[in-house]
Amino acid sequence: MSERAPDLLIRGGTVVDGTLAPARRADVRLRDGRIAEIAPALEPVAGERVFDAAGCHVAPGFIESHTHLDGVMWWQPDLVPLPGNGVTTVVGGNCGFALAPTHPDPKVRDEIIGIFSFFEDFPEGPFRSHLPWDWRTWSEYRASVERNVKTPIHFASFVGHIALRLAVLGLAAWERAATADEIARMAALLDEACRAGALGLSTNLMDHDGQNRAVPSLKADDAELRALLEVLARHPDEPPGRVDSLMRMTSVPSTERLARLADGLPVRMQWVGVPTLAWQRDMGIQQPLTALHERFAAEKRDFWTGFMHVPITTVASIQHSLLFAQSNEYVWHEVVTAETEEAKLALLRDPEWRRRARHSWDHDAIKISFFPAPQGTILDNSANDVGPIGITLGAYAEQLGVHCSDALAEWFVRNGVTSTVTMPPWPKDEEMVVRLLKDPMSVGNISDAGAHGQMFCGIGYNIMLFSHFVRKTGALSIEEAVHVQTGKLARHFGLGDRGVLAVGMKADVTVFDLDEVEIRAQKKIYDVPDGAGDDLALDPGSGAGAPDPRRRGSDLRERRVHTGPTRADALPDRGALIGRGGPIPDDAVQSAAAWPKTTSRSSNSSPGTSATSTRGRPATRSSPTGTT
Repeated sequence: MSERAPDLLIRGGTVVDGTLAPARRADVRLRDGRIAEIAPALEPVAGERVFDAAGCHVAPGFIESHTHLDGVMWWQPDLVPLPGNGVTTVVGGNCGFALAPTHPDPKVRDEIIGIFSFFEDFPEGPFRSHLPWDWRTWSEYRASVERNVKTPIHFASFVGHIALRLAVLGLAAWERAATADEIARMAALLDEACRAGALGLSTNLMDHDGQNRAVPSLKADDAELRALLEVLARHPDEPPGRVDSLMRMTSVPSTERLARLADGLPVRMQWVGVPTLAWQRDMGIQQPLTALHERFAAEKRDFWTGFMHVPITTVASIQHSLLFAQSNEYVWHEVVTAETEEAKLALLRDPEWRRRARHSWDHDAIKISFFPAPQGTILDNSANDVGPIGITLGAYAEQLGVHCSDALAEWFVRNGVTSTVTMPPWPKDEEMVVRLLKDPMSVGNISDAGAHGQMFCGIGYNIMLFSHFVRKTGALSIEEAVHVQTGKLARHFGLGDRGVLAVGMKADVTVFDLDEVEIRAQKKIYDVPDGAGDDLALDPGSGAGAPDPRRRGSDLRERRVHTGPTRADALPDRGALIGRGGPIPDDAVQSAAAWPKTTSRSSNSSPGTSATSTRGRPATRSSPTGTT
């Protein structure tokens, strides 16, 4: 294995450097994992590989600002399809959910697994079978990742406030505020993590679990939050919080609380954020949060507003989903939590359960959730093709002459409990989205990538910045669309050695053809191990003779992906995950230059708001050490 990345000359492309400078014709030379030269008409030198970028744009590697790949990278270290979407850096540990630090009691560790499983739609099995759990502190976690996981892209992570509370308070983290001694211990663990390279702290002031319990970070009092912010202030720059603009509508007081507690501290706050859904605007939820954004800017606070630029399309599953619970549909959530197929079917057929489900549908479900709009819900993914398929739930209920809840229950009974239905996307407030994309104090490209594979929202929607906002509507220039997911995010996260194309910067480069970039049709594949079977390895593109992943006992869970090419080739530099490491093999850069042009599955968080805080140090966190 070579001790350095092979030299590469990218010729004939149009450079969009991530700084908002006008695009220009230039060649880019990469040498020893750095950008060595940018100029027109560079000539190849001996031993240098040449990549023909004619007709393409050459940009910094894209940054995914909000992902939940913390567990995924252990069982799918290639992180496909992110490299094919031009992504070279991802940020994890968001929403207060993280894998470190941990408590010595395995029962407390199980709480972390359960949180990822419920809120981010992961099976618990691979967290137990693929992670060694050989750490207590964040620095030990980093060391374990460096030993055991090699990814083709950079990975940086926050410390999760929920993990921090569980590590110190144990199961009591769900129940109460911390004592002064416990706060001091949390502060010490956070300080240790920041010294070891963590980006900062992420917290969550929104979520409730499947039992309607407030997540542990919601039990933190002002003394605890202030103490943790003071730790971050010693490491400049930041904190975070996920605040509720959907269910309990506490986003304004929660955000104001964080602002008050951060007074006088040199911390950078990413709060997510200003809602971008049309109903949030129409119901008056958006306006006070927009006012907060403007107030923070006027006060010259280092507060960055997060937002999502994509409409939310939700696939409803009764296998593993937080959709029902977060819509306050806890009767239907009973089906989700039923452990066996037989138990799920028994509930769906039970007349008393159906009576309670009808009442909950009509009286308990959040009115802006998908359930009161059955005419937009499509019955589109049958496990056994009994059908009907491709009609709306409302039309099916009319056919049967029953309540929509009964119709949905009957459809699952007839079509199988692994079937799914697709809810309509919430319309976006496009004017607000564009306004935030252009705002200098906003954090975009938030996707929840890696999570909610069955709900289909997240990875791949950075492509929409080009296909929709540049090419279709013209709302963004190509320079703005690149800047939103490169230089702007690198500045926010303090990733000082990437995000722009300039001599001396890391050789994180993406080459793409704007005319070929598309969000394409979706399909379902089975590649997420759930620990229930015999650890099959399934190529979703394989033909006849491939094992049937729907068979009983298979350990491969479904996720949804986009199909077809996007032509976005990621050329990341070499290094190691969350720190320094071995070089990328010579053939890895060769394969990176020809990675399959595929888009990806996508995921979203519930449309509340969240905030993360990062430290402004140069990025030495993670780099690729293998190929896809």
